[in-house]
Amino acid sequence: MNYIIIITFIVSFLFSLYLNNFLIKRPLKFSVKKSNKSAIRFSSQSKPIFGGLSFYFVFLLTMIVILFLKENIYFSKEYISLFLVVTLSFLMGLADDILNTSPIFKFIIQIVCALILIYNGIYIIISPMDWMNYLITILWVVGIMNSINMLDNMDGVSSASSLSIFIAVAIYLIANGCENSILSLIILVSTIASLLSFLFYNWHPSKMYMGDNGSQFLGILLAWAGIKYFWNAIPITEFSYGFNTMQFLIVFLAFLVLITDTTTVTINRLLRKKSPFIGGKDHTTHHLYYLGLPTDIIALVFFVLNSIGLVLAFCLIQKSSTIAYSQLWLFFLYPITVFLLLYINTKVSKEK
Repeated sequence: MNYIIIITFIVSFLFSLYLNNFLIKRPLKFSVKKSNKSAIRFSSQSKPIFGGLSFYFVFLLTMIVILFLKENIYFSKEYISLFLVVTLSFLMGLADDILNTSPIFKFIIQIVCALILIYNGIYIIISPMDWMNYLITILWVVGIMNSINMLDNMDGVSSASSLSIFIAVAIYLIANGCENSILSLIILVSTIASLLSFLFYNWHPSKMYMGDNGSQFLGILLAWAGIKYFWNAIPITEFSYGFNTMQFLIVFLAFLVLITDTTTVTINRLLRKKSPFIGGKDHTTHHLYYLGLPTDIIALVFFVLNSIGLVLAFCLIQKSSTIAYSQLWLFFLYPITVFLLLYINTKVSKEK
């Protein structure tokens, strides 16, 4: 099985690298660029947004190859649901890039993606009441898809943050045996490869962006991975109005930078009586730049911060059967500290 993983990574990386290089060298008239160039952004909107195209084509290639690796996997609910939601998310993002679609359209597609996952048995289990599980799943899918889109505001940041999560889950699966998770592992490895090749062109100073077609692709995969490997990683031992402290902590640790940035931006904009969904230069990443950190260092900082959170999340998963709830505060220290430092910095540092 190891050779399949290695081959998947090499082929996906080289194919994605070639595709990105091919697309970026095409004449300007063939470039796909943001339709809404007047939006408030940190960087120029004139660069091509091919990143999502390479993500999706590598995904398609991977799904085709998987058909030949495991008998009848085509008919599995997970395979079908992943193919549908990833395709819908990519096409929705691409439509928004080209046509500047309405937020309502994107919101509806995101809900449809959540419902497809729920229908195929992929949903968050946190309550004895199914309706609550379904509601939290919908909120999670919509939230993560919008969070990664909001975090895509500076060269390399959203790619590096997503990469930390996919790499951590892949390592966890390999370390714990992946015989029953071959579909997940191959998809994760191919996505890691396409992200690394994309970072070759997206690292500051970038030559291309991923666009909404790329951020929505990553968003739905992150939401799926979050449900399967973090929300549902531990057995339910406490039901109290649908609240399970350990589950929320694990997710907070694993998706630390996404949750922190989205929450910070939402709070600050609401305090200024502005919509959280309109672009701006007030993200935690921007304020680190105003503090004096170079753009490429900020991407590394977010990768490291989230990677540490992921290590703690998997430690908590491994110790979930032995750790007492009274000891959870030790694991809360890190994410709360990171959140407060990044949030306070948005109040201290000023736009250049």
